[in-house]
Amino acid sequence: MNSHDVIRRPVITEKATLMKEDAATLCFEVDRRATAIDVRRAVEDIFKVKVDNVRVMNVHGKPKRLGRHAGYQSSWKKAYVRLAAGETMVEYFEGV
Repeated sequence: MNSHDVIRRPVITEKATLMKEDAATLCFEVDRRATAIDVRRAVEDIFKVKVDNVRVMNVHGKPKRLGRHAGYQSSWKKAYVRLAAGETMVEYFEGV
């Protein structure tokens, strides 16, 4: 699997931003088939940093409705990636 196929997008929420600032931890939406080792290799390859720890979790889709039509959001996989000590923090929008 290609590194850019493993990592889909950064998750930018209030919790993820606080973890990024305080604990040097990044949060990504990743491919459902990706393992922690795949995520580690992808982050090291794309951002050129050393990774200390990777935690992966499945996020289950919630029921949603629009008027009288009911359905479910898709389930997805999330990864928390802690960078090694001394690594510079990744800025997502640096090149924009």
